[in-house]
Amino acid sequence: MSRITRTLTLFSRDLLGLRSPLSWVAQRKISNLSEVGKLGTIKLQGNYETGQMFLHKVFGYRGVILFPWLARVYDRDMPNKTSTTRDKMLESENPSFSSTLGGVGKEVKGRTHTYYQVLIDGRDCPYITHRAQTESVTFLGNHSENTRNLYAIPGLDYVAHEDILPYTTSETNPLQHELFDKFLMYQEGKEPPFVAQDTLRAWQEKNHPWLELSDVHKETTENIRVTVIPFYMGFRENQQNNVYWWRYCIRLENLGEATVQLRERNWRIFSLSGTLETVRGRGVVGQEPILSSDQPAFQYSSHVSLQAPSGHMWGTFRMEREDGYAFDCRIPPFSLESKQEDPNDPQILGN
Repeated sequence: MSRITRTLTLFSRDLLGLRSPLSWVAQRKISNLSEVGKLGTIKLQGNYETGQMFLHKVFGYRGVILFPWLARVYDRDMPNKTSTTRDKMLESENPSFSSTLGGVGKEVKGRTHTYYQVLIDGRDCPYITHRAQTESVTFLGNHSENTRNLYAIPGLDYVAHEDILPYTTSETNPLQHELFDKFLMYQEGKEPPFVAQDTLRAWQEKNHPWLELSDVHKETTENIRVTVIPFYMGFRENQQNNVYWWRYCIRLENLGEATVQLRERNWRIFSLSGTLETVRGRGVVGQEPILSSDQPAFQYSSHVSLQAPSGHMWGTFRMEREDGYAFDCRIPPFSLESKQEDPNDPQILGN
């Protein structure tokens, strides 16, 4: 495979164009550019290594890879093709996801896919907050604390393998994040030149249950693709009941040309205790994001709690086009599953 050595540039006032960056620059007449590095080889096979610098293909921010996760992706748009040998080996531990609760009644085979835990360059955060939350990873406090105490790690994200645009740089400190120097160190002669420190390995091992990305759910309605990644956060005692917490990260992406705006959300939340709750409201996280051909994606995180160790969620987003046409975009059903945990084992938030 030939190695591309084009010089990359980023905008100091906004980030990389999403669909056609060169024409986008010309339209916006942005001339204040700064060199980032040289574009590396995009890997079609194998994983990127710890310390690899990259640009996010969709959101345009600079980042660095910490470590990979091997997830099971349940894509309701994909036909259930014949499994590969690798898939068959994993299917015994990762069975099919089936849900009639969401009104679809379709069994979806999970396929393995690599995602990465990454740090986001703090210099780019102000220019992506209208399209992607930069505090997508949150933790519960210790068991002795109030159940509603949540702690966020700014600039920590999960990125799919195909969204990584690797690059190299001659800078010894190329990314601004408070955890960069704690987790990685420069080692001359290595490729990539940033290697994991013991603190990164210890942090990963300690927080593995709360960081682990295991299941990803996808579904597309009228060219709007919704991706959901649920994470178990733990339980806390609330009077005489245990309250179980999950966070879920949602990405909406416009795969078509028509601009759409998210107007409403409609959730159905089923608990193993037998309750079925409906949650409706305007927009998401206080916004009604617009998905256009220039900025086709929006990503956010939220939380849900149940008084049972498991449940399901599904629903719809009400989308509206510029001509007034409205439609319901399906949110794929996903499981809320708890894990074994030690209440005396405090979490590390990056210290």
